[in-house]
Amino acid sequence: MNKGNNVNPSNAASYLKVMPVTVTGQTVSKLRDAILSGVFKPGERLLEQNLCDWMGVSRTSVREALRRLEAERLITITPNRGPSVTEITWDEARSIYEVRALLEGEAVALFAERASPAQLSEMKLALADFDRAVSMNAPLDRLAATERFYSVILSGCGNRVIGEIIQGLVARINFLRARSMSREGRSRQSTVEMWRIFDAIEKRNPTEARAAAVDHVHSAAEAAHEAFDSDDNSKNEPVAKPRGRRSTKAQDMAK
Repeated sequence: MNKGNNVNPSNAASYLKVMPVTVTGQTVSKLRDAILSGVFKPGERLLEQNLCDWMGVSRTSVREALRRLEAERLITITPNRGPSVTEITWDEARSIYEVRALLEGEAVALFAERASPAQLSEMKLALADFDRAVSMNAPLDRLAATERFYSVILSGCGNRVIGEIIQGLVARINFLRARSMSREGRSRQSTVEMWRIFDAIEKRNPTEARAAAVDHVHSAAEAAHEAFDSDDNSKNEPVAKPRGRRSTKAQDMAK
């Protein structure tokens, strides 16, 4: 026995025990991904029975997953109507981008002064994964890589409060990221902007790093605004009248 090892076996066993991923946890993850990737649209109702059938899980698991996503503000549960995908107005989105520009600009400037070689390597790997996701047109992988990139900055900037505030917005930030990156060419522009942030941090230049971070948020806001305008225009387009033979259902109703 190694006398230099002071680890209590019972504590180690408890600490290292691997817990299986719960059905509810998987349900939350799947639903979150479906919302962020656009499978479910803002305002769309989510019928519990349909979700149970599609996912092969119990109503209890679905309800708990919906409650968790409501806490993340991705789901809105309305009395007598049930759950639906939360609709974010442009005014709310603009406010989120304004907060991001302030907080992320400060976090990046602070991080530029203290980033370790290991943290820089981790950011570089995240950016490489982002580039790969862009080339493969993999939206969820893009979001995951972006979140990793920023998590290194937020955890290493030395201001825990900034990280806590942004963490409270992270679900809505990811939702807006998904919308902004849906614009043609936006993801490729985004990779250039994020590499600019990294280069400024690597050069230990807080001023340049802050400017790069703020510019990135402003560009994302512009792309998101275009997405909101596009969605509004599509909602206002007149519905085309059907041409040709009427459907059987229409014929039956006409009798």
